[in-house]
Amino acid sequence: MSYSRPIFDPFDDPEGDAGASPADREPDDDAADGEDVLLDAAFPLGDGVADVEATVWCPYCGEPTEVAIDPGGGEAQEYVEDCAVCCRPWRVTVAYGADGTARVSAETADE
Repeated sequence: MSYSRPIFDPFDDPEGDAGASPADREPDDDAADGEDVLLDAAFPLGDGVADVEATVWCPYCGEPTEVAIDPGGGEAQEYVEDCAVCCRPWRVTVAYGADGTARVSAETADE
């Protein structure tokens, strides 16, 4: 019986644990196959510090309201949302900076 040892490829080791035995490695639920590992290496997710919520003041009634924002929507976003207090529509504008902070504003939607 012959045994061939797999070739070590330093670029195919995103976890940095190539020397560990399979029992020592953490299970990778996200990587069902090799394609997921390659995609993760090609497109790193970053440090996860982007803002995902903000407080805006209704341009009609002046009440502060928390809004959820989605960094996956791009650096510049605009959408309509109703006030949770007076139910009038706002135009919400979101601008993400390179550091993940968001500038969020609300203005009347009927302008």
